[in-house]
Amino acid sequence: MTTNQPIFTHRISASDARQVQEAEIFPYWSFTKTVIAICALRMAQEGRIDLDRMLTGYDFSLRQLLGHTSGLPDYYSLASYRKGVAANEEPWPAAQLREAAMAQGRLFAPGKGWFYSNLGYMLARDQIEDVTQQSFSSLVKQMICDPLSLRSVELALTRRDFDRIHWPSASGYHPGWVYHGCLTGTAVDAAKILHALFMGELLNAPTLSEMRIHHPLGGAIEGRPWTECGYALGLMSGRCGEAGRVIGHSGGGPFSVNAVYHFPDLPTPITVASFTDGKNEGVAEFAAVKAALRD
Repeated sequence: MTTNQPIFTHRISASDARQVQEAEIFPYWSFTKTVIAICALRMAQEGRIDLDRMLTGYDFSLRQLLGHTSGLPDYYSLASYRKGVAANEEPWPAAQLREAAMAQGRLFAPGKGWFYSNLGYMLARDQIEDVTQQSFSSLVKQMICDPLSLRSVELALTRRDFDRIHWPSASGYHPGWVYHGCLTGTAVDAAKILHALFMGELLNAPTLSEMRIHHPLGGAIEGRPWTECGYALGLMSGRCGEAGRVIGHSGGGPFSVNAVYHFPDLPTPITVASFTDGKNEGVAEFAAVKAALRD
């Protein structure tokens, strides 16, 4: 695939000792889901939360939210939501968004199917905040940023928080439209988070294995590098041709896309974070695969 879009890519391996100084800030979009899942699994590892207990007032568990098997619909399917984002309106109150999304009806009984739901991750974030009585941003700092000495990663809450994003088109966007939260940071720090996860620095081996159990979803996707697709807990998980297994997350918003992936089958396991403008996640994914296969 060829593209004229500028692509910002960072590649890291276990033996990579380079001190990289790239300072451009990007929205992490749905890579934030991976971070939510890491926090939830860390809490489960420490015995502070039960992934399989039914959430109060619901008939599904946190594990099912993290794996998109709860049967919840997605709020992006609401025409009024997309219209509000396009018009750059103020985000709706969370209760209004939840009510509008749930009015679409349940898609299947919990555990009886799979459907990608941003609403589910909104509820997952609510759950870990309720249990800890801490904000998501505080949990990310304590569980991930401080241990890894990351300085760029922040949770965007206001339009001003997007003023630091690399692309001028980000100015004025309200991150409140991303109801599970939108982390921002450098490509370097995104790669460091995912690489640290798979190097055992954020979760112990049994918990990481639990996180990686995936739900198979099918084969190739047109216009994207996937030859096999699935979803684990906060992780897109499949294969991309000669790159072998690929585990991480893609993401996208109104003006940019990203792909943050770990490639465990290469001679030296590689993690790549790729960011570019536009709306085609395949562009960032192809760039990530190309960077991973680079000699």
